[in-house]
Amino acid sequence: MGDWVRLCDSQALIDGADAVPFEVRFDGHVCSAFAVRFEGQVHAYLNRCSHVAMEMDWLSNRLFDDTGRWLLCATHGATYAPDSGQCVAGPCQGGLIKVPLEEREGVVYWSPGAPFGLVAQ
Repeated sequence: MGDWVRLCDSQALIDGADAVPFEVRFDGHVCSAFAVRFEGQVHAYLNRCSHVAMEMDWLSNRLFDDTGRWLLCATHGATYAPDSGQCVAGPCQGGLIKVPLEEREGVVYWSPGAPFGLVAQ
């Protein structure tokens, strides 16, 4: 299984619903990240808007808009495609930074491989 780290049970991620948060080391800093499910697939990104490097949640772990179709930065309205992290509207400056995920046998795992690292406990 290599360097994959258990994140959560698959059932914790529901299409268009709340994210599962976790921390990663990125560029030498501890950063928040989140995992979501969209159209049956799991995706994870740094919780950092490309417009201004700040966390995007408008409520804790709530990153989808009211339709469950788009990831939305609560501060300035930057809107991202949940399956790619690409900017689709608003003041985005590029896309979200993707964190590698895998889903196997009812469990979601993330990879702390480059450029990501584990956060010391």
